[in-house]
Amino acid sequence: MVKPPASTFGAVKSETLHVPPLLDGRIADLLDGQKIVMTGVTGFIGEQILWKVLAECPGTTVGVLVRPKGSVTAHQRVAGLLGKKIFAEIVAAAGGVDALMASRVEVISGDLPGVPDLPRDLDVLVHCAGDVSFDPPIDQAFMTNVVGTRALLTKLREACSDDDGNLVKVPHYVHVSTAYTAGRRRGAIPEAAHVHNVDYESETAAALAMKDHIEARSRSSEQLTALRRQAEELHAKAGYLTTSEDTERRRQEWVKQELVSAGTERARSLGWTDVYTFAKALGERVVTDLGADFRVSIFRPAIVESSLKYPYPGWIEGFKMADPIILAYGRGQLPEFPASPDAVIDIIPCDFIVNGIIAVCATRPTVGQPEFYHGSSGARNPLTFRGIYEHVRSYFAKHPYTSGQGSTPLATWNFPGAEPIEKFMWVAEKGVRVGNKLLSYAPRGKNTRKWASALDKSAKQLEFLGKYLTLYGEYLQSELHFVDDCTLALHNSLHPDDREKFGFDSASFDWTHYMEEVHIPAITDPVRRLEAARKRRQGRSSTFRDLKPAEPGTVLAAFDLDGTVMATNVVETYLWARLPELSPLRRAAEVARVAAQLPLYLGAERRDRGVFLRSIYRRYAGADLAALEEYVDQHLAPLILDRMSPAAIRRIREHRDAGHTTILLTGAIRPLTRPFEGLFDTIVAAELATDADGRCTGFLSGPPMVGESRSAWLQHYAKLHDIELGGSFAYADSHVDLPMLGTVGNPVAVSPDIGLMRAAKARGWSIVEWPAMSPLPRWKMS
Repeated sequence: MVKPPASTFGAVKSETLHVPPLLDGRIADLLDGQKIVMTGVTGFIGEQILWKVLAECPGTTVGVLVRPKGSVTAHQRVAGLLGKKIFAEIVAAAGGVDALMASRVEVISGDLPGVPDLPRDLDVLVHCAGDVSFDPPIDQAFMTNVVGTRALLTKLREACSDDDGNLVKVPHYVHVSTAYTAGRRRGAIPEAAHVHNVDYESETAAALAMKDHIEARSRSSEQLTALRRQAEELHAKAGYLTTSEDTERRRQEWVKQELVSAGTERARSLGWTDVYTFAKALGERVVTDLGADFRVSIFRPAIVESSLKYPYPGWIEGFKMADPIILAYGRGQLPEFPASPDAVIDIIPCDFIVNGIIAVCATRPTVGQPEFYHGSSGARNPLTFRGIYEHVRSYFAKHPYTSGQGSTPLATWNFPGAEPIEKFMWVAEKGVRVGNKLLSYAPRGKNTRKWASALDKSAKQLEFLGKYLTLYGEYLQSELHFVDDCTLALHNSLHPDDREKFGFDSASFDWTHYMEEVHIPAITDPVRRLEAARKRRQGRSSTFRDLKPAEPGTVLAAFDLDGTVMATNVVETYLWARLPELSPLRRAAEVARVAAQLPLYLGAERRDRGVFLRSIYRRYAGADLAALEEYVDQHLAPLILDRMSPAAIRRIREHRDAGHTTILLTGAIRPLTRPFEGLFDTIVAAELATDADGRCTGFLSGPPMVGESRSAWLQHYAKLHDIELGGSFAYADSHVDLPMLGTVGNPVAVSPDIGLMRAAKARGWSIVEWPAMSPLPRWKMS
């Protein structure tokens, strides 16, 4: 790749080029004795700015605006921040965290837009806090980037004014924005204010009012009906409370998505790519208006990724814009990508941005003349999407991501553009919907769960690709570059002794070294280690815990029966129990009648398990309950025990040995649970109602124990016996048992159906397989 000249600064005639304020000494000397107040110190860039100032500017003190978080105070959050690895040498030199904070770091407890009074001795205010998501809800974007900026500038003026409101000290306000405030422009973007006539006051008022408007829409009968039906389609069997909780969750998600869509469409209607860049652009206008009599510098980073050198190569906090793409490609999850191959992805290492911001802090811009700087690489050291693909492919060819890639060869991207990929996604999404519909009728089993997991993986990949198409689509086809003449001029004015530690010339590094030796290892190595640790745990999450002895009666372990402890179902057990007392002819007739009713039973089971159980138990009408119990004891007990899972038996005994109270909660009839009386401390089962002669009426003496009734029973039992449910356990196989599992601190999904499997994965619950001894039906009747 042929690079442009290392400097575009000298390529333009001096009389036409704006010369920014330059440095006339070493940065540490220029900032000596000054106080820099910062926002966003707990964020990616802010954390490194704090580190750099404390490490390299010993005569500079810092004030940090940090909000309390729950019960953790702002002071405690800053102390925790200073306890990180990168601050270790600084803390040790100061004599500890408390000593460092007492001498050089002032904590200002507050938030945006609720800004408290700022220190009156401040010299520079660096505002680098803000929502870095590209798709925040419109009200949040404006509250952070416009209202918050306005509040901060108001407090800055108060801190620098006398009691009469007269400015007695001119501060230097450094605003960290984004290069993409340029919006949907093409070509060269100058380091200057963007020309537009959008009224930020009216846009802010409309954005904040949008939340109330959409909240009201979400509560309309039409919208709530639609959301409730979606929830019922998945959770109706689990019960009304589960359905209502999911309905409310869907309503809140709908509100958020509508606010996101409102922000995106409003931004695009006015010429910006998304609400993030739109609100950031209006925030810049707030700065130039309210800071007209301040010294103002606006620094616009492009896509900030891991550090090249400092505090160490590859330093990064969290995943940034390009990182999910890199990981997905290495895992074999991105067969193609809808970017333009010659579009520039404007990546810049974090330490270059931090160095640039600190250098800006050491300048003295003219009052009333805002200075603009681009922290970018695209103008003088461009990296195209084709280029980053080649670097990523080269890295993973040498260092395969075997846990996700396996033997699959690395994908070859041909960059076909967005339209073919959108068509592919439409077909694939339709295939996933059809597959899920078919799976809803498939019998439960390992293969069904395997197919469902494969569909879920495909859906997740499609969701990932769809998000990138929606969120970053225009960035993938970018035809602009950010002129960085002012930034380069500032870099060139660095004192020779500062060039190594404070340099930020974006043309000074090589992409092969940065991408393949610094950045990609920095984001992939921690993920590889995490996935290796998960593999060592054999896929079990922490909810399937090794059992520890407990004080008897303080911990319970609740078990479902059918499909969890025992491989059978209520239709099968009905036939076991009912047929022996019938004549051969009546047996055949009863089997035929049950078979004919199976479609109705299955339909009832899909809608409401309680209705399904009642319909089965109606068939016990006329049966002698005492004879049924005797038959279970003498003939069925061996068969029932033979159908139990050895793994379930071991786990039940482990709980008993640990002093836990073992409970069987089942919708099966009481006689069929008699063989389990030696295993469980308490058995809750369906009670068949009888007449005066002891014959079953076909009805139950109370509602069957299914769905939310199990959760309610456990809560009542725990309260009566002073048992802590947070340390207790529950085991079940069906989505209908979601409420019961959610009641305890250690829920375990056992050979689950698809609904429970997906819920367990989403919640981080353990999923285990407990095969029974006799997976095939066995008939044993006298």
